[in-house]
Amino acid sequence: MGEVQWPWQYSFPPFFTIQPNAETRKKQLEAWRTLLLEYCRTQKVCVIDVREGDRLSVFNNAVISRKLSPEAITIVLEALQRTGNAEPLDKSRTRWHVYWHTLDEWASIVYKWAQDNAMLNTVCTFYEIANDSGDLNGIDDGVLTKALRVLERRQQAEILTLEGGSGVKFFA
Repeated sequence: MGEVQWPWQYSFPPFFTIQPNAETRKKQLEAWRTLLLEYCRTQKVCVIDVREGDRLSVFNNAVISRKLSPEAITIVLEALQRTGNAEPLDKSRTRWHVYWHTLDEWASIVYKWAQDNAMLNTVCTFYEIANDSGDLNGIDDGVLTKALRVLERRQQAEILTLEGGSGVKFFA
């Protein structure tokens, strides 16, 4: 896991309170979007539970004794949902998938991996994809499945159920 580069806003106490002014809030949420996606990418975080959000350093700056409330975390995640970078995993909207690439971007990355590794018209396992040394290394199975479903809709792949787990066949 990489080191997080905290932006200047992270040390600014008002950053941890959702701002009432619409224009200020828009800029604040864009800063949160950038910060949260970078944090999730470097720390390989794919699922965020709003109820436990204050345990993540991204939402809790101990140096200035400020943390984002669960309600504010939900507002940030909803902003990410509007850009295709997050989606709730439950009806209560307490658990969220966070995508530092949108699902369409992940799908394109997976398909390019298949092309680059001569996996077109052949079957490979989810394990093979997730243990690549590039961008796909350590990809969450749930995120990978959703990206592969995008490829299925594009008719570029088919998800298969194998005895030892899940696999996929990529089409040229």
